Amino acid sequence: MAHRWGMVIDLDRCTGCEACVVACRAENNIATVGEEQAGLSRAKHWIRVERYYEGEFPDVKVKFQPVLCQQCDAAPCETVCPTFASYHTGEGLNGQIYNRCIGTRYCANACPYEVRFFNFFNPVWDKPLHLQLNPDVSVRTVGVMEKCTFCVQRIKAGEIQAEAEKRELKDGEIRPACVQSCPPEAMVFGDLNDAESRASRLANSRRRTKLLAELGTRPKVTYLQRDSWHGDENA
Repeated sequence: MAHRWGMVIDLDRCTGCEACVVACRAENNIATVGEEQAGLSRAKHWIRVERYYEGEFPDVKVKFQPVLCQQCDAAPCETVCPTFASYHTGEGLNGQIYNRCIGTRYCANACPYEVRFFNFFNPVWDKPLHLQLNPDVSVRTVGVMEKCTFCVQRIKAGEIQAEAEKRELKDGEIRPACVQSCPPEAMVFGDLNDAESRASRLANSRRRTKLLAELGTRPKVTYLQRDSWHGDENA
């Protein structure tokens, strides 16, 4: 049975520390654009943490929500790409072929989650920072789109290792950088086709919700909201 990768994020656990943001940048060779470019709305971040405020002073509560590529099953970014650089993989990921992308930015305009980014210039890392680059991840050049991949390099490495050892992948064996770095373990990654995986069970929790589900994009990132009922987290 083919894998169908998905993620569950418990908003009640998220503290907004942004460790996931830092880990994602380091793992996926995401360049820092600088203050001037950021002021022109050219910042790049494959995952961001949004803040929401509830109540009135002094009784104010802050809620955090990490937002990354939702890896939609009905992704609008894929259908608008004229070169098929954006495509659907056999494991349900919204893939991106960098050397096929011609930078039309149609995918960014079509994405309702605003999680696709255009490279306005070739990235530069001043020495010795160039030594920190991950050799398993392509360094994207000017003129192409990029986005979260669920750390596909880690997925492939885990699958290759399991195949070499002639065994099935274990639940929780593959963890994207954001999941691995999360201190309160608010993020869970796994195979949604495996009914016994932790991600699959949490995705069916009574607390589940999808971001902009009304658009019909069928995202594979599930959010868990606070529930007044304090029982089994998998219920």
